[in-house]
Amino acid sequence: MFDYFANPTRFSKIARLILPWLEIISVACLGYGLYLALLSSPADYQQGDAVRIMYIHVPAAWIALSSYLLLGICAFFFLIWRHPLAEIAARSIAPIGTGFAVITLVTGSLWGKPIWGVWWVWDGRLTSMLILFFFFVGYLALSNAFEQTERGARPAAILALIGCINLPIVKFSVDWWYTLHQPASIMRSGGIAIDSSMLWPLFTLFVAFQLLFIVIVLTRMLTVLNERKLQSQMIRS
Repeated sequence: MFDYFANPTRFSKIARLILPWLEIISVACLGYGLYLALLSSPADYQQGDAVRIMYIHVPAAWIALSSYLLLGICAFFFLIWRHPLAEIAARSIAPIGTGFAVITLVTGSLWGKPIWGVWWVWDGRLTSMLILFFFFVGYLALSNAFEQTERGARPAAILALIGCINLPIVKFSVDWWYTLHQPASIMRSGGIAIDSSMLWPLFTLFVAFQLLFIVIVLTRMLTVLNERKLQSQMIRS
């Protein structure tokens, strides 16, 4: 199955086929999710309307974590099987994941100021998330450090795998250390601690962000494949 979908020509055909549908669904989910988050959902009894930042902050954090995990998986496949599509996927994922990590950090600071009284604290969750951002940046720097892209692919992939060590630290930091950041409210042993009126817009925007992430990554991968195809044709001619 991996060989079937990893064929660049077959991948391009499938990606071009599903991209228009994904774009339509992602825009619809994003519009509906923003309506629910900004207009339909209630204000929190303690945080007031500041809680609405959650609808951007939390999905962005989930996408940042899952995108780095996907980056690590692609790096692993590239290092083991040396498949160029895995390297192209990793290169396409990294800047998008970096963007979501930035959104997570910025919205976290905007949310933290009215609730905690400070823009930033060096607690476990915030610090580990900042480290994740630096791993993203490190991957981008290494993969683009050489004129020949192939030379930077291997060291960048190794760094991506090393960075995966930080993922469980980000996830469980609020459980391992005392921190200002609130503990898990959804993925926890005691069950979901968020009311359905807030949970539904949260998951709707998560789906919208996830689809948007897939659309951008597929578009970037198609662009890189076309660029490399043109380069190979120019070399032959």
